[in-house]
Amino acid sequence: MTRAFVIVLDSVGIGGAPDADRYFNGTRPDTGANTVGHIAQARPLRLPVLDGLGLGAAVELASGLRAPGLGATPQGRWGAATEVSRGKDTPSGHWELAGVPVPWDWTYFPNTNPAFDEALVAQVCALAGTTGILGNCHAAGLAIIDELGAEHLRTGWPICYTSADSVFQIAAHEEAFGLERLITLCRDLAPFLHARRVGRVIARPFVGGEGAFKRTGNRRDFAIAPPAPALMDWAQADARIVHAIGKIGDIFSHRGVTRLHKGKDDAALVQHLLRLVDEAEEGSLTFCNLVEFDSLYGHPRNVEGYARALETFDAHAGDLLARLRPGDIALFTADHGNDPTWSGTDHTRERVPVLVAGAGAGEIGHCAFVDVAASVATHLGLTQTGPGRSFL
Repeated sequence: MTRAFVIVLDSVGIGGAPDADRYFNGTRPDTGANTVGHIAQARPLRLPVLDGLGLGAAVELASGLRAPGLGATPQGRWGAATEVSRGKDTPSGHWELAGVPVPWDWTYFPNTNPAFDEALVAQVCALAGTTGILGNCHAAGLAIIDELGAEHLRTGWPICYTSADSVFQIAAHEEAFGLERLITLCRDLAPFLHARRVGRVIARPFVGGEGAFKRTGNRRDFAIAPPAPALMDWAQADARIVHAIGKIGDIFSHRGVTRLHKGKDDAALVQHLLRLVDEAEEGSLTFCNLVEFDSLYGHPRNVEGYARALETFDAHAGDLLARLRPGDIALFTADHGNDPTWSGTDHTRERVPVLVAGAGAGEIGHCAFVDVAASVATHLGLTQTGPGRSFL
């Protein structure tokens, strides 16, 4: 019996989305955004493992750009996936990769100040036990903590903000406000916002003092549940073990998860991934998200940090491939883009790479996000394969 490892490199897009002109960072459309391509143009990338599977070829297929430092002759299966869901966010991307396109329009908050209506603010205050909130605007997460962290400590009010995604985020100090209090607040608020088709409520804890605030690894996402069974549900229906690494459990409302593996950062999550390549059961599915490409380098527009993170992961990818058993596949992909050379601080609408080790070599070409789920399900011999078509 075979195993499958699906690794989502959060925000590692490759440009070329045909509808990028409908998505924006501020007033600038995402047309031309290319996360991997533009990083490579700013600083040539050294990614022998991912490029050896076909990353450079996938960038060129998706966008026509030849990325400096990439372009090896592919030794794996490679292609570029295009999303149909109307969003460029975590739930849309992951659900569709797992075989469930989003059938509705998400609710987004206006880029005004205030951004939230009085009923929502009142609900947050009632649940938090405060007389007000801070923020109430569109903001980058690190910047708003620096701006309002000291006032948060003085008032005890939670810092509430949003972005171009369908999301409501609450930042609070782990010690002064309380980590469990923050998580409970977000958990209790989530049904109210899910009913409005807001995709996620995110707890964003931080520590430190004025001038030295720092996020911790205790983030929690409370996502609306997918509207239909997804890849992990299909696997469980066939009595397969499903391992979820990182925020995968949160993204799918913990549906279809047999065992959850969390960690304080991507380095810890990669160690879980490598351990599971050694230990995961025959016939199992391991679904992993590595978020720091997006959170630490994409949103803050840190090109050099993003490049170094890719190169660090590439070394781990080589270790992973060396541990695969005969019959296993490892599939590397992404959920959206977040071009660190782009204006603004939000995600960018892009195609994503599909790189497969363990299934021979050859071009997949252009495919749909749902084809990823169909291919993994076919490889595992699952009864359900969803609406996609297998490229394996």
